[in-house]
Amino acid sequence: MPNHSKGAGQNSPAKNPPFEEALQKLEAVVEAMELDDLPLETLLAKYEEGAKLVKICQEKLAEAELKIQQLEKTAGGELKLKPLDLAEE
Repeated sequence: MPNHSKGAGQNSPAKNPPFEEALQKLEAVVEAMELDDLPLETLLAKYEEGAKLVKICQEKLAEAELKIQQLEKTAGGELKLKPLDLAEE
């Protein structure tokens, strides 16, 4: 198989950027789409890149929300992460 390396074609889920970095990239993509007079092909590539970044941000926020929901206070008032029990459905 040929190895094509394009910026928008990076699909390595294990190498997702941190939330803040993904959000900054997404903001840059939106700004470029709004300000620049880009050809249709470039706009489509930017849209695809933006959609991937949105998905990464949503996944990171969902992970953070889950961790927050799992926090519990101990008797001493200290916060502790309780294990998630997926069997309780």
